[in-house]
Amino acid sequence: MNTEQSRAQSLHWFKSSYSGGAGGECVEVAALPASVHVRDSKDTGRGSFAVAPAAWSAFVAQACRTR
Repeated sequence: MNTEQSRAQSLHWFKSSYSGGAGGECVEVAALPASVHVRDSKDTGRGSFAVAPAAWSAFVAQACRTR
């Protein structure tokens, strides 16, 4: 197991409350003070990527505006 896999396993992952149980496209996130990790909820073994908290906030704000 590499360092990225080890770190990803120790994170507290959660899905949006808007995610339904019927499948569909969904991501999970794990927030830390210095980064927000994002992964595919249907294929958690593929790994994750991390962005700065400000970048995640900007993404979420834009997504809320386009709904």
